Amino acid sequence: MRRGDQPRSGGARPATLLTPSLLWIAVFFAGPLLVMAVFSLARRGAYGTIDWTLGLQNYAQALDPLYLTVYGRSLWIALVTTILCFAAGYPAAYAIAMKVPARWKSTLLVLAVVPFWTSFLVRTYAWRFMLQDDGLVNAVFAWCGLPAQKLLYTDTAVMIGQVYAELPFMILPLYAAIERLDRRLLEAASDLGASRISRFVHVTLPLTKSGIVAGVVLVFVPSLGAFITPDMLGGAKSMMIGSLIQEQFVQRNQPFGAALGNLLAVAVLILLAVAWRAGARDEARA
Repeated sequence: MRRGDQPRSGGARPATLLTPSLLWIAVFFAGPLLVMAVFSLARRGAYGTIDWTLGLQNYAQALDPLYLTVYGRSLWIALVTTILCFAAGYPAAYAIAMKVPARWKSTLLVLAVVPFWTSFLVRTYAWRFMLQDDGLVNAVFAWCGLPAQKLLYTDTAVMIGQVYAELPFMILPLYAAIERLDRRLLEAASDLGASRISRFVHVTLPLTKSGIVAGVVLVFVPSLGAFITPDMLGGAKSMMIGSLIQEQFVQRNQPFGAALGNLLAVAVLILLAVAWRAGARDEARA
């Protein structure tokens, strides 16, 4: 082989390395989506069987006004959950990244993800006991001289459970973005006479937009499709789309449940595409 010549197998090597990943995606991602797409076109037969007379009747049923209420509630709870997580997560991430001594940062980050060490179901049960009529929260209200509140099986209980579950997913990407922030830019803004609020609004927030977008996506998407928290803390009065999909499969109405799942997947993909384009636009401007 002459000097400078490339081996013939060099072009095939990247494809060979990608093959296991592509097979994994095809089997465990594209495959289930294809199965759900086929099932969503079928009908529910007698006694929970599948009638393979294909059509779009399940998607038409999904547009029934009865289900539109569930979609609206899901979007509202997911949006409020994301806003509350951002309101609580940004100050926490900022304090860890900018104010806390370096020796304590790792400890505080570990504490932020400590809830993940316990089963999500167990943690949701704990909130159920705390929010019930004779639970810890109302006991604290009584100790403070306040009237008891009906918290369990409400949208408020669902939001509390969702914020508790999703808050670490907001803190971690925000911390990573704030930690990468060039402190010299803040010092320059201060030297030019900018106040703390002005520095935060015009320097810190724009430069940490990537972490904000990542945190919003990581919180909003799971909140939109959640079903354990709404089922255990919200009940039938606070049904969300995830609970509705789960209920269809329990009732052996797999075609309609598959159609709802596909609609949710499409909505999530649209949100991810919007977030990706926003991030790409920011990088291009930078």
